[in-house]
Amino acid sequence: TGAHLNRDDIDGVRNGARLEPRVIAKAPEGQGCPRCGGYVYAAEQMLARGRQWHKECFKCGNCSKGLDSILCCEGPDKNIYCKACYAKKFGPKGYGYGQGGGALQSDCYENGDLAPKVADIDVGKIQARPGEGCPRCGGVVFAAELVLSKGREWHRKCFKCRDCTKTLDSIIACDGPDKEVYCKTCYGKKWGPHGYGFACGSSFLQTDGMTEEQISSQRPFVCPDTTSIKAPEGEGCPRCGGAVFAAEQQLSKGRMWHKKCYNCTECHRPLDSMLACDGPDKDIYCKACYGKRFGPKGFGYGHAPTLVSTSGESTIHFPEGKPLTGPRSSGGCPRCGYAVFAAEQMISKSRIWHKRCFHCAECRKSLDSTNLNDGPDGDIYCRACYGRNFGPKGVGFGLGAGTLTMT
Repeated sequence: TGAHLNRDDIDGVRNGARLEPRVIAKAPEGQGCPRCGGYVYAAEQMLARGRQWHKECFKCGNCSKGLDSILCCEGPDKNIYCKACYAKKFGPKGYGYGQGGGALQSDCYENGDLAPKVADIDVGKIQARPGEGCPRCGGVVFAAELVLSKGREWHRKCFKCRDCTKTLDSIIACDGPDKEVYCKTCYGKKWGPHGYGFACGSSFLQTDGMTEEQISSQRPFVCPDTTSIKAPEGEGCPRCGGAVFAAEQQLSKGRMWHKKCYNCTECHRPLDSMLACDGPDKDIYCKACYGKRFGPKGFGYGHAPTLVSTSGESTIHFPEGKPLTGPRSSGGCPRCGYAVFAAEQMISKSRIWHKRCFHCAECRKSLDSTNLNDGPDGDIYCRACYGRNFGPKGVGFGLGAGTLTMT
């Protein structure tokens, strides 16, 4: 009937399967598994506190929860626990520990009348020797509250702006010349540049009614004019002769210029590597001034009015766009007869034309390969003029165009 298979009261039977009893060989005292005392082999060992445990014995000593290297907490009683049981047994007691977890809330004994009283100690009252303590309060600075600034040790609670008492960190702290610390705003007010327009016109950096003598007396003098530092002959800036330092140098033809001297010698426009033109007089110009001074002269050069004639004489040598001098030949341009060079040639029916001569013989419209028509008279025409002179005549040709009606 199978009734014998449903009996769970038989020793060694679990879920209908008989398990053979496991016999673990006992190890010498202090060498085996701390929980069962048996030998631990390499295939099943777990390490904790430098001791070897069986994998199945490696569980919490309180709730028997299976552990791993992340959950395991080694207790002072030489046992292992999960994190929750460890906190209950050995963790701090009191309301609010562990973000209000029940295992760490107030304990009637630990926080009752018998609980030890701990007073809040003001370390600022523990004065250090002169010149060794916190610069603000003079107290001894311990490692847990240490903040460094310019090699001086401050209390974390004392490390704040001298003027507005804003709490500081390494990003916004500014060391002032009076050996105090400030936030960036207060440092700018007290020690930054004064005058209208500094910091994009922000009011806290304006003059505030101070005279120039008062402003200059409160901050160190810095000579901004580096051109006053003359360099040896031929080694300095070509414009002013001053020494050129790395922070302000501009290179042009292997010579170093001051950034403020690197401008056009005529119009004084500031230059860069795209606009600068080195002139034959060893000076630098913008493109427009270089074109006026050294560029080609004549109407139409550069298509810019800055390049027209500056002498007052007419430079229009070709009023009709045709040369007046030069060798004529039978192999030249069919329209003007002069030689055609490669830079200006246009080809039609194996004949070579000047680009300026390549136009319709009747209406003088400029031609290209799309509207070119070679006439039987050896000349070239646009499509309209070719149709009018050599196209078919009669009613209807050209969809009633007047040039193609009956004659």
